[in-house]
Amino acid sequence: MTAPKVEIRRISKRFGEVTALDEVDMVLNDNEFVSLVGVSGCGKSTLLSIIAGLAEPTAGEVVVGGVPVTGPGRDRGVVFQHATLLPWLTARRNVEFALRGEPMSAAERTRTAQEHLELVGLKGFENAYPAQLSGGMQQRVALARSLSYRPEILLMDEPFGALDALTRGEMQELLTEVWETHRLTVLFVTHDIEEAVFISDRVVIMTPRPGRILTEVKVDLERPRREEMQSSPRFVELTRELKQSIRGGRPG
Repeated sequence: MTAPKVEIRRISKRFGEVTALDEVDMVLNDNEFVSLVGVSGCGKSTLLSIIAGLAEPTAGEVVVGGVPVTGPGRDRGVVFQHATLLPWLTARRNVEFALRGEPMSAAERTRTAQEHLELVGLKGFENAYPAQLSGGMQQRVALARSLSYRPEILLMDEPFGALDALTRGEMQELLTEVWETHRLTVLFVTHDIEEAVFISDRVVIMTPRPGRILTEVKVDLERPRREEMQSSPRFVELTRELKQSIRGGRPG
């Protein structure tokens, strides 16, 4: 049996007297797309930050590829709700900036940046600055940047939360297409149940604070995923099951 890609072992996190996470156990398998859902304040983003190495747990550990996490690493790419692009650099230069530590020539960095911008549908916008791009386009640059150095794991913290509904739908389809191309492990934090069902192999539900794992639901929808799938009986059934669990019910 293949070992998990990521193991979250009894992770707890306290902020003073407040317990945000309480002995969270979870695994992410190789090439698996998992969404983490729950009510606001349940610790989803805190857990993602700990996996990314951007925050330290109060107790427990995260193991990636058999190695305990002690800080950020190139094996993990992170995409936040806001694109956090450098405003004085073009789209291509923003991606190249993420490659500055890679053993490659300037020409190779430019070619790699170009390839990943094309992958996310931004051919022709390489020389645009962030202020010249829409919110959805900025998130495409952020996704290209995080994928450019070929991380094994992609951690995404509500990356489409600030986008309008139409753009959000387009980004969801794009993300599943990119994931199918790259085949990497993804942990996606969202509060949107329909979004979680649409993009995921498995949805993990957290309890209200202190955050613990309540349950998980396997998403057995066919891939590739398309927008019309969201009106299918199975999609509606999975969405209802997840909402019942979050509200405290236990689907049969």
